[in-house]
Amino acid sequence: MPTSKPLADRIEDVLPQTQCTKCGYDGCRPYAEAIAAGAAEINQCPPGGAEGIARLSAVTGRKVIPLNPVNGLERPRAVAYIDEALCIGCTLCIQACPVDAIVGAGKLMHTVVPDLCTGCDLCVNPCPVDCIVMYPVTEATGWQAWTQADADAARERHDFRALRLRRDKQENDARLAEKAQAKLAAVNAIDPADAASAAALERKRAIIAAAMERARLKKEQESQ
Repeated sequence: MPTSKPLADRIEDVLPQTQCTKCGYDGCRPYAEAIAAGAAEINQCPPGGAEGIARLSAVTGRKVIPLNPVNGLERPRAVAYIDEALCIGCTLCIQACPVDAIVGAGKLMHTVVPDLCTGCDLCVNPCPVDCIVMYPVTEATGWQAWTQADADAARERHDFRALRLRRDKQENDARLAEKAQAKLAAVNAIDPADAASAAALERKRAIIAAAMERARLKKEQESQ
């Protein structure tokens, strides 16, 4: 008989995957884990609304309770829009979008792909020129405005983005480590002409070694 999914996985499966953080957690997965651990209530997801609470109740066995207004209100689905005439190409909205729904490049115009936008509005506050607004695109609210297919697609994009960011960081860390090793090798290859030069080289070695050790400790902490 197949083993049942862990509770956190089953909870995550019924969340809308907007990744809006309105629940108070950094995305749908952390919220699911908090519910499973008994650290969060099932009424903290405004995008899911009343139906979302009912779904979470069915999975967890907890009593249906009203949406907590502290986390927000159940609203129609909205999509971000960038006023391209005002956009300065800072890329802050691109970095904030949890599902890669914004395209553009540094110092070039950005635009939102409406079909990919989850309406999380995380791109709005980082914009330094206030050129992003949220436009409602449905009259329905909660799960009536957002399908399971929408949620599944958003989850896939979010997970792919997280994978890409981890890969990019690993590649950048590897480049920095290689650069530090090259600098250290170059310093070690120098034959000091006098005591002052030797002392200067030793200071350089110490600086490079300290930087490499900080990078090692940071990598170790992130892996825990």
